[in-house]
Amino acid sequence: MYNKEESNKLQKSTERLLSHIKDSTYEAKHLNELREVLRFHEYRYYILNDPLVSDFEYDQLYKMLEKIEAADPTLITSDSPTQRVAKGLTKDFPTVQHLVPMLSLENSYNADDLLDWDRKARELTGLDKVEYCVEPKFDGASISLIYENDLLVRGATRGDGVEGDEITTNIKQIRSVPLSAKFSEFGIQQIEIRGEVLMTKQNFKKYNDFLAEQNLPPLANPRNSAAGTLRIKDPKEVAKRNLEAFLYHVSYITTNKPSTSKLLATHSGMLEMLWQLGFRSPDKEKKVLKGIDAVIKYCHAFEEERDNLPYEVDGMVIKVNDLALQDKMGMTSHHPRWAIAFKFKARQATSKLRAVEYQVGRTGAVTPVAKIDPVPIGGVTVGSISLHNADFIEEKDIRLGDTVLVERAGDVIPYIVKSLADARTGGEKKIKFPDKCPVCGYKLEKPEGEAVWRCNNSLKCEAQVVERIIHFTSKDAMDIRGFGDAIVRKFYDLGFLKDIPGIYQLPYEKIRGLEGFGEKSINNLKQAIENSKQQPLHRLIYALGIRYIGETTGKTLANAVEHLLDFKNFSLEQLQNLEDVGPKVAGSIYEFFSNKENIQMLEKLESLGVKLKNDKKELSTGGNLSGQTFLFTGTLTKLKRSDAEEMVEKNGGKILSGVSSKLNYLVVGEDAGSKLEKAKKINTVKIISEDEFLSIIG
Repeated sequence: MYNKEESNKLQKSTERLLSHIKDSTYEAKHLNELREVLRFHEYRYYILNDPLVSDFEYDQLYKMLEKIEAADPTLITSDSPTQRVAKGLTKDFPTVQHLVPMLSLENSYNADDLLDWDRKARELTGLDKVEYCVEPKFDGASISLIYENDLLVRGATRGDGVEGDEITTNIKQIRSVPLSAKFSEFGIQQIEIRGEVLMTKQNFKKYNDFLAEQNLPPLANPRNSAAGTLRIKDPKEVAKRNLEAFLYHVSYITTNKPSTSKLLATHSGMLEMLWQLGFRSPDKEKKVLKGIDAVIKYCHAFEEERDNLPYEVDGMVIKVNDLALQDKMGMTSHHPRWAIAFKFKARQATSKLRAVEYQVGRTGAVTPVAKIDPVPIGGVTVGSISLHNADFIEEKDIRLGDTVLVERAGDVIPYIVKSLADARTGGEKKIKFPDKCPVCGYKLEKPEGEAVWRCNNSLKCEAQVVERIIHFTSKDAMDIRGFGDAIVRKFYDLGFLKDIPGIYQLPYEKIRGLEGFGEKSINNLKQAIENSKQQPLHRLIYALGIRYIGETTGKTLANAVEHLLDFKNFSLEQLQNLEDVGPKVAGSIYEFFSNKENIQMLEKLESLGVKLKNDKKELSTGGNLSGQTFLFTGTLTKLKRSDAEEMVEKNGGKILSGVSSKLNYLVVGEDAGSKLEKAKKINTVKIISEDEFLSIIG
């Protein structure tokens, strides 16, 4: 879309405008230049995924535009970058008619289907070998866009193919959809473009992580998430989900002058035109091939790489490339004869829901688990699926005996997409969530604002006790080697272990009689348990399994006291004054240390030799990182994250739990997530690589 000369010019404009912002000298005369600069950087970020400015710098330019337009609203144009986010809520979505019906595609599932379709294509075209354009079949929500005189005037859902819902305001929240494009350079006055709105795997994971933090059930899959988002009434909420759009088909064109461009003669040329005009078309993913044998080979090769793509695809679309031949071949009332979809192996399957079991976790959360007839999906046989919580079951109206649609995409855990109500026989039964703990019988409670029912009988509920012991012995907690889940459960069932202090009082004379426990094994276990008594205080705090307390917060708490039992005397206000400790976390800590049984447990641990004092080693002020704060994001390739954090602390630095103005360095590994995006907006945070970090450490 932008050649090198234009890019250089716009980058210089960017630098000039940023300098005006610093000097507070910007004026309305900069308006057109500012809009073009913002469009350029949106293109670099959302289409090429290769930004030339930081998020903070983009935001500064955007705010500059907002101020100029606010001072004189008559200057606002419909394609201004500020006009993506509309004011207020959309009350409804009126029905509109597509300029050309959105037909379905004929499906194929194997090479024989493609060979048969190719035979018909050759008969209809009269050619011995047909040229095809092959592109990914995106697994998202179909849309139709209309541009008139270079401006986006309407966006709509597919609907029934003839009519769809008008969702222009929501479409404008998708940054990869240009608000204007220079179709007039190709002589085009009006154009209807088809495409797919989707959520990338990374953005899908980020949003589900956000929902998990709010104790809300996760979204089913990226496809359903994209479709559902398009129908959200508040466009600001749509913008938060970071949807993307691939535009892959031109269905209608009117021209005001003859075009000499060869691009308008082929489907692949149309994709190239869209790319040149700033759309995220599959121009870089497409392949133009002569003959069906090459097509089949490419489809199979692409299927092998599907899990490596940043977005979900469920097949390939094969189209006759020559548009004149497409017209010659025509279409049926259902599908075009010049295109076919080659579907990949299914990632979904149906099965019967036979039972629901209830699992109790370390913090007392009760999770329903569906037991279905085992079914192979995506190379794995699935028999158990989390139902998350009672609200999830009710919202999806899942019943015992239902036929359910199960999905497993890539390495995503199995998920029940929906129950098939039309398959019901009348014998299905509503699932009744228990009101008492399935393990200890204690009355369940559901805290206000949460979706999860909990058993608060934390010290006597066997399921919680066992899970807490498992957590206590785990690698990132007290790191008792050779004391894994299976051994904890075995010792508990045999009566050798009933609580956390019991770890340090094991009856080794009885254990010697067990299969697999020779003298060497017992000595190794003894030594690992003995070594754990000297773990630093922050590990012990994390090992206790206090709700909301992770490893980083454990370090914050350890640094606040000389002895762990000092927390008995902390008020809620004192706890909230600690760095990175909010009201919810403070409340959990206060509740834990107000419980007499918890205090007795800690006193028992200390009497058994477990260190509750803080030796302050983690507060070292020596070293070349003294006074500096660090945070790690993404996957490190040369260090374990725990080792890297330890290196920071040994050199006098400090680890923070989140991105804020208090952060000095964000160390970025592979597949970095939201922390990186947030850090880009704070100009005081230095973003460095793992190699740069190692260089600083020396």
